[in-house]
Amino acid sequence: MMDHNLPLASGRPRFATSELFSIAGTQGDLAAWRSLIAKEGPEAVRNVSGEFAVGFTDANGRGFLAVDRFAIRSLCYRVVGGELCFGERADELADASTEIDPQAIFDYFYFHVIPSPRTIFKGIYRLPPGHYALFVNGVLTVLPYWVPEFLELAKHSFDDLRSEFRQLLRDAVAGQLDGGKPGCFLSGGTDSSTVAGMIVEASGQQAATYSIGFEAEGYDEMQYARIAARRFKTEHHEYYVTPDDLVRSIPLVAASYDQPFGNSSALPAYYCAKMAKEDGITRILAGDGGDELFGGNSRYAKQRVFDWYQYFPGATRQLIIEPLLKTKAAGALPLVRKASSYVEQASIPMPDRLQMYNLIMRLGVEQTLTKNFLGQLDIALPLAHQRQVWSGARTNSNTNRELAFDWRYTLAEIDLPKVTGTTRLAGLQVGFPMLANNLLAFSLRLPGDYKLKGLKLRWFFKEALRGFLPDEIITKKKQGFGLPFGVWVTKNEALRKLASESTRGLVERGILRPDFVEALLTKRLYEHPGYFGEMIWISMMLEQWLRARSPGFMIGRS
Repeated sequence: MMDHNLPLASGRPRFATSELFSIAGTQGDLAAWRSLIAKEGPEAVRNVSGEFAVGFTDANGRGFLAVDRFAIRSLCYRVVGGELCFGERADELADASTEIDPQAIFDYFYFHVIPSPRTIFKGIYRLPPGHYALFVNGVLTVLPYWVPEFLELAKHSFDDLRSEFRQLLRDAVAGQLDGGKPGCFLSGGTDSSTVAGMIVEASGQQAATYSIGFEAEGYDEMQYARIAARRFKTEHHEYYVTPDDLVRSIPLVAASYDQPFGNSSALPAYYCAKMAKEDGITRILAGDGGDELFGGNSRYAKQRVFDWYQYFPGATRQLIIEPLLKTKAAGALPLVRKASSYVEQASIPMPDRLQMYNLIMRLGVEQTLTKNFLGQLDIALPLAHQRQVWSGARTNSNTNRELAFDWRYTLAEIDLPKVTGTTRLAGLQVGFPMLANNLLAFSLRLPGDYKLKGLKLRWFFKEALRGFLPDEIITKKKQGFGLPFGVWVTKNEALRKLASESTRGLVERGILRPDFVEALLTKRLYEHPGYFGEMIWISMMLEQWLRARSPGFMIGRS
């Protein structure tokens, strides 16, 4: 293993005092970090905004680590021989004796990523977002320095909030530009279109926009990207990803991550970033974060409908509604079956309710995973992880709690690593203006019914930008860079061969049951390409990562 206790300071931290700002400007960010922690202690990291990862030890061997609130910058660590080692990637800290963690593989099947603090490697951990770590006398302590706290405004004016919000957006975009050719991803959704328009307002320059399309019915949304490009007069670029592109790039993208990563939109994101790089862009802006800060994901409305069930008196639910819905006669009526399903889901509290939609849990772990693999797992750990995150936010609002939950899982563990990983592979820097600290603070005090008004998603965001964004984009349904993998794999021979060989590779490793895989590849995929294609995708990406990083791994031995 390489020497990994050298000081590290990456990102674009924004220090709160002029003294620290001056130190950072003259001596570098690391000197500013050392000065801050020495004078004010580790909790002072809460006063630093922006994206960052920092790690250092002092002359006495005491160590300090920290990452930003969304872990835009990553920091991994391990303790070896009483010494703290750290680096930005988990694989940097692994050596020939480091074992693959079977529990991490199950976490991957459950989340399609491996959430922090666990990594794919035993004994190597990733610092969770908004956390710092102290290493003193051989003991490592990991603590949160920031926990989401929602303090909604009691009195407010929509017009004032709209003006403030638009200015915050302009400032956030301006702060992410690097002086080079300004450019951004453009899916045609609300967030990326907003960033494209704000680049023009913030810089006075024409923005370059980059969009990905698919020749597959129901997946291509290039028309909306073109609407935004016309509205803001951008220099627009398009690329249509093909199945052959996937065959060429799946092994490359899978191996580029420091651990298995199963979000399928990483592939179109890579091609979009690659297109921008070839066009001369050095730093590209992404719109990630708007849905999660301002209430834009459809599941927020769905969960609110389930929450309404709790307004029925407990006695009515338990003595009348639920017994009636469980009768045989009720089960024979389609409308009543829907009511029964609603009650079943609504009766389960969050976040446990989410497990009802989880792919590996719905397929059945005993039907999917080998007995030997299951014997090494605690299948309750992922839900315990979710419960801990769910309970962490300081709020009485279920919607705000869902937002904070998604800040951890959707943003910090999935979307941000997707974008940072693929832009890094393409040779670009990336900025996330929607996650600027002032916009985060604005979200924390924005009234809850401005985020989800009845069942209207991101009501304030859309109303505040009405007239700025095209109406077609304000009213469209969110899709983004969704990949038609399941459809393509049933039609393209080369892609089907790659997917089939990769998924069968997990059978040979003792992870997946052979009967499940054969049914998946020969029958279930063709019955429901979108749903079962997701299982094939995450299996393929896991196998491709293992082939590149740990080809000899088998369950029962490392």
